[in-house]
Amino acid sequence: MCGISCILALPGHDTTYHQANGHIHTNGDTQTLERKKIITELNESLDKIQHRGPDARGHWLSDDNRVALGHVRLAINDLSPDGAQPFHSPAKKIHAVVNGEFYDYDCIRKEIESTTDYVFSSRSDSEIVIALYLHHGLNFVHYLRGEFAVVLYDEEQQIFIAVRDRYGIKPLFWTVQPDGKGGKRMLIAAEMKAFLPLGWKPEWDVRSLKDAGWNHDERTIFAGVGKIRPGHYLTCTAFGHVEQRQYWDMTYPDKNLPDPRTPEELIQGVREKLLDAIRLRLRADVPIGIYLSGGIDSSVIAGMVTHLVKTEGVALGSQPASSRVCCFSIAFDEGSGFDESSIANRTADWLGVKYEKKIMNEAALAERFEDAVWHAEHHNPDLNFVGKFALSEVPQECGYKVVLTGEGADEHFAGYPSYLDDYLREPDNAYETHNTLSETERLKQFDLAEIAAKDYYDSVGADTSARGASASRKMLNNVSTISSMAAFLPRVFAPWTDKAYGLCDPQRTIANNADGATRAKILNTWHPLHSAMYIWSKGHLANIFLTCLGDRTEMAHSIEARTPLLDHKLTEYINGLPPSVKLRWMPEEKRFSEKWILREAAKPFITRELYERKKHPYSAPTTWPRDGPLHKLLKGLMTKEKVEQLGFVDWNKVGGLVEKGFGEKGDPGAMRTALVVAEWVVIAERFGVAQAEGKF
Repeated sequence: MCGISCILALPGHDTTYHQANGHIHTNGDTQTLERKKIITELNESLDKIQHRGPDARGHWLSDDNRVALGHVRLAINDLSPDGAQPFHSPAKKIHAVVNGEFYDYDCIRKEIESTTDYVFSSRSDSEIVIALYLHHGLNFVHYLRGEFAVVLYDEEQQIFIAVRDRYGIKPLFWTVQPDGKGGKRMLIAAEMKAFLPLGWKPEWDVRSLKDAGWNHDERTIFAGVGKIRPGHYLTCTAFGHVEQRQYWDMTYPDKNLPDPRTPEELIQGVREKLLDAIRLRLRADVPIGIYLSGGIDSSVIAGMVTHLVKTEGVALGSQPASSRVCCFSIAFDEGSGFDESSIANRTADWLGVKYEKKIMNEAALAERFEDAVWHAEHHNPDLNFVGKFALSEVPQECGYKVVLTGEGADEHFAGYPSYLDDYLREPDNAYETHNTLSETERLKQFDLAEIAAKDYYDSVGADTSARGASASRKMLNNVSTISSMAAFLPRVFAPWTDKAYGLCDPQRTIANNADGATRAKILNTWHPLHSAMYIWSKGHLANIFLTCLGDRTEMAHSIEARTPLLDHKLTEYINGLPPSVKLRWMPEEKRFSEKWILREAAKPFITRELYERKKHPYSAPTTWPRDGPLHKLLKGLMTKEKVEQLGFVDWNKVGGLVEKGFGEKGDPGAMRTALVVAEWVVIAERFGVAQAEGKF
């Protein structure tokens, strides 16, 4: 894992070169000064993301000053200077920087060495990008397995390429900004804060905040700054034409096509492919640990890792196989109802692994709040991201750089409460032979599930007023999951924003984010459960769970997190399974078992307690006392002066939220909204965001 920051000149940019008769001519001292200026800017940009790569830094600047690639390194594979970046082709015509990890790279390397004359200069997994591009062109992306963001420049073809992994595990942002000399240049970086030394002046994208575009499409909270979408690559050809193209997407089987496989076959398939995904992620030249909570997702990772160590002698990175597996966790106050550390502790004892945990109280959350927001670069109506920020301190303090995590299980095995009514929306015609849910029972449970979903979201402070029929839901075969996804939008915007931006409907944003071909599959081919899982993964997974609950709070402490449950070879198999093995009706118990097939695949590797435990979403407490550290923090952040400085928030709508949200009878909805506004204040102050103004 690393950090990257890159600059690309666009038409009109003065590079201090001119070309005549096919030859490049320089302007002498001016050219030298320009190079020094670009290198200085690039280093200042890399300083902003030094936490992503504290071990080394490097840069490359083209002879014509039009392309600059910068890199800070977190050394994981090949700790020698040979693994430093940027990487260059043997002919020095192709250059690349990589953030992330590629798995199974030894096999790819052997194949390249046996079929081509390419000579590798390092043992780093990242160098395979250069070799694959040389021999496969843009198809090189199809050979990459892992979590990654890549920027590559081909001097001879004059093509600039920026690639993001299939699920968006690794971030990659881009913007076009003035170069200060009358031209423009494209900036690309792992975090938006890296743009600050490059002339970027942050402004709020109020429309994106109102319609949740930052959460559900390629926009961010800042105007003019976009994300390279998961499973996409961006190209700029001959310093002119820029476009994004998709190279991979999730897909699901025809809901009416029978699946002849038995449950036992499917369970074994999941087990084998998950073990393979984990095994591949245990390769590193540094020690590897595991994040362990009280849930099944991280516990199955810990259980399977322990199994591989004991039965196959697999080493955890540079540690000998004889070393004990080490797991990391945090604990909240036991009385909060959110603490799972006692379950994690019993799991660790059962597995025989080391268990390191950090105790979190209100003061600890308040102390970390502003730094966590700075690293996340977006808001979140929950303190769970602050907990994840603190969790990532634990492996760092114990001398670890790499951990395995359980992200992605709920998205692919149907673990969220919002999925149930979409599962019940239609019968599972693909698995009638092995389905335990009768049609009569399905219809009965469907009515109950819709009521339960509304009650659940009401209980956690969400807005459930827009759960009814709408054009947006009709666009997606009436799945209700989009209503749940849009339930936390803060209704705090100033009146002028309605006139400036019109009707802003987050559900329409979600529906529009799926392209036309995908919406046709949602309407005609996919089961509603699969449609809901697709929509959730494109929004919440990519833009919240893998950002402020993933890469950003992990890399804030120079921790590389590996996600076996998002291995695309595994997920392609899971996505092809029938809905009723993901959400399973248990007739004897008269209840549904979420993630049923994962539980069955994991059964030999986890405790009975976890096998039988119902899903408990990772969250932080939402009720806190008055006059405590968090109450004082939010009161200080949410002053009238600071809120009005944002420009787009109506003080009359938020002025009483802090008092309403705290205390024994605190309103969870008020607390969540107060957190969001406080986070906007932090972002405005840390980034120097200009006050939003009405534009008519």
